[in-house]
Parts: sequence; C-alpha cells; structure tokens
Amino acid sequence: MSDGSTSLSPSVSSTAAFGSRDFRLYQAARCAVVIGAEAQALAVAWQVYQITHRAIDLGFTGLALFLPGLLFLLPAGHVADRFDRRSVVLVCYSLQVVCTIILLVFAWTGLAQVWPIYLVLFFIGFGRAFSGPASSALIPHLVPQEHFVNAVTWGATIFQIATISGPTIGGFLYTMSPWGGQAAHLAGGGVVYVFTLASLIWYLVLISMLHVRIGRMEKKAVSKDVLLAGVHYVFKTPVLLGSITLDLFAVLLGGAVALLPIFAGSILHIGPRGLGLLRAAPGVGALAVSLWLTFHPMRRGAGVRMLACVALFGAATIAFGLSHSLYLSLAALLITGSADMVSVVIRSSILQLATPPEMRGRVSAVNSLFLGASNELGEFESGLTAQWFGAVRAVVLGGVGSLMVTGLWAVFFPALRQVDSLTAEALLPAQVEENAEETFQL
Repeated sequence: MSDGSTSLSPSVSSTAAFGSRDFRLYQAARCAVVIGAEAQALAVAWQVYQITHRAIDLGFTGLALFLPGLLFLLPAGHVADRFDRRSVVLVCYSLQVVCTIILLVFAWTGLAQVWPIYLVLFFIGFGRAFSGPASSALIPHLVPQEHFVNAVTWGATIFQIATISGPTIGGFLYTMSPWGGQAAHLAGGGVVYVFTLASLIWYLVLISMLHVRIGRMEKKAVSKDVLLAGVHYVFKTPVLLGSITLDLFAVLLGGAVALLPIFAGSILHIGPRGLGLLRAAPGVGALAVSLWLTFHPMRRGAGVRMLACVALFGAATIAFGLSHSLYLSLAALLITGSADMVSVVIRSSILQLATPPEMRGRVSAVNSLFLGASNELGEFESGLTAQWFGAVRAVVLGGVGSLMVTGLWAVFFPALRQVDSLTAEALLPAQVEENAEETFQL
C-alpha cells in the first residue's frame, strides 16, 4: 500500500518543506525514478503475460521482487543505520541501472522465455531491499524537524503524481515504434526500458548533488541482537505493529494490480493503453486525497479513519472485481487509491514519529519487508488464486478478506484504533521509550 501527514502547526506553511534545497532535489529525483519504475513494471507485466498467458506467471513477477526483501531484511536495516544512507541509495540504484540495461537487451533480442526476466527482477528486488530502508531513514534529515510532517505529506503527493504518470506513459510508449532499421527490435518493451534507464540516470545525478551526509547512527558492532533490534522494537510497540500488519494483510488479500493485464486483455478488452489507465486510476484517487491532506491535514481520529479507509479499500476492490464496465472499473480503482492514501499517510507518520532516529533504518527495513509482502507477495497471491479460481473470483474474495482483516484489527489492536492526533508526543509515549531502551540493552 505500495512509501503521510500529521497535524501541522498553524505557523508552518503548507509548502514549508520546499524551502530546503535537499528536499527539492530528492523529490525531483524520486518523482522521475518512480515514473520510470512504474512504466517498467507495466512493460514487464504485459511482456510476461504476452509470452505465457498465465495468471500464475504474473504472480511470479511479484514473488521475484519480494524474495530479496525477505532474505536480506536484517542486513538491509543494519546497513541503513551503519553507513551513509545517501551512499547506500546511490549504490542500490546503480544496480537498478544494470538491471534495466539487461531488460533492454532482452527486448532487443526478442526474448521468448520468462525465467531470465524473473532473475533480473530478483536483482531489482535486491537493490530495493537495501535502498528502501536507507531512503526512508534519510527523509527526516532533509528538512528541519518542524517541517518533517509537511515533507512527508508532499512526498506522498509527489509519489502519487509519479504513480499516475508512470503507467500512463508506459502504456503509451509500449505501443510506439519510433525507430526504423535494427532499432525496430526495441518496439514495445524496449522503448519503455530506454525511458526507465534515462529516469534512473537522472535520479543518480540528483541524489549525488545532495548536501546531506548521514554518518553512522548505530555505534555497536554487528551482532544478532543489533540486527534484530528493529524487529523487537516493532513487535513491542502495538501501534506500529498494528498499522504495519493491517496494511500487510489488507493489500496482500485485496490487491488486484497483478491481475490488471488479465482484466485489460480478457475482460474489458482495452489493450496495453487501457492497462495504463487502469494502473494509473488508483494513483489519481490517491493524488486527490494527498493534495487535500496537504492543505487540510488530519488533526484528530487518525486510528478510526485508517480502519474505515481500509474497509472502503476492500469494498471498492469487490466492486472492481465484479465490473465489466471500463468506467465503473476506473471509478472503483480510483476509490481504492483514495482510501489507500489515507492509510499510507497515517502509517507513514506512525512509522517515523513512533521510532527513535537511531532505529529508523532497522524499523524501516521491517516496514519495507511488510510493504513488499503486501505488494510483491500480494501479486504472487493474486496470480495463484486467479490460477485456481479465475481472476474475477480472486479479486472479489480478496476484497472480502480485506474487510474481514479490518474488523479483526479493530478488535485486536485497540492501541491503533485509539490513535488520535499524529504527533511525536502522542506516538512516542513513555512506555514506547521504555521498549526502545530495553531493545537497545539486548
């Protein structure tokens, strides 16, 4: 649920974060790279489906991206707290450049098998496993503390702009054949990969220009206890555990993104450009909500709002699964994105504000694993259930599952339900600080 806003002080401008040079550079870089990544994801999904025409193979694309996050959870978090986070991000995205070049070669040669694509996706996931915690832990250092909430809110807005633009651009580029001669081999996915490669290079240039340098936050030597500190902290902080796992299970069950090529090709009959519209629709809803929250931040009742919006996400997913109309499908996906954005805003705020700075890398790594499980592993779950029950039944059952999870979490995580204002004072109470101290002493 695929990265937030808290209550802003009246004295903080709605655009305060943009007063920081590093924040402007980081968001310009992030917007470009997310657009490229979303375009590339569309091209890979359509390419895989065109090769095999099997739902389970779409699911394997998500599994290939998820496994590295599972395998490298602990070292990724430790690296983010041990080394300069900016340098970690640069190294990881350099690996992404290599992976995109390989996909470009596949497009040039007319690859007719899917397993080499899965291998490349595994290494893309490897880079994301390490860059995710480092990027998340870097954000609080880009702006003054009093502007942090505003920065997270604008970050969510910019992310949604990129999420909308990426699939739309990807669907358009996939249908283009701008070159003749030998370059004609690049038609389709190859054009998209060239675009993604350019976005990655732009990202590396801008990130290398950041002034911020975050030295070693974790001073202790590597040990099992140090590596597991983030896991211990999350499981001892109910509001963190509740918010992260709610997102995990709701999107794991209710996500329909992996199956969109099936709906575009076999149910709605709208082709790759239509697929781009379907993939962009949740982002349109999320963007509208994030812009609203930028100027009208949530001040009370955050926990109840989060649970209500996750329930709305599940209901809209059911509507999408049952729809045979393009307009109804777009409307349902738009609602899922709107509801998801409220959840993202609250969860992102809780993640940063309820975590001490020296723990953010490792806690963010745990969050990245759960986020990857909900998105990439969710794609595998969607592909698997679609293979068993069909795409429509899989999506509808997933939406029902999201509704059930919401009800259970409202009962079993009262601390999450009772979250009111999203402030560090409210989210980092004495008992949480005691948990942190106990964790540090492990």
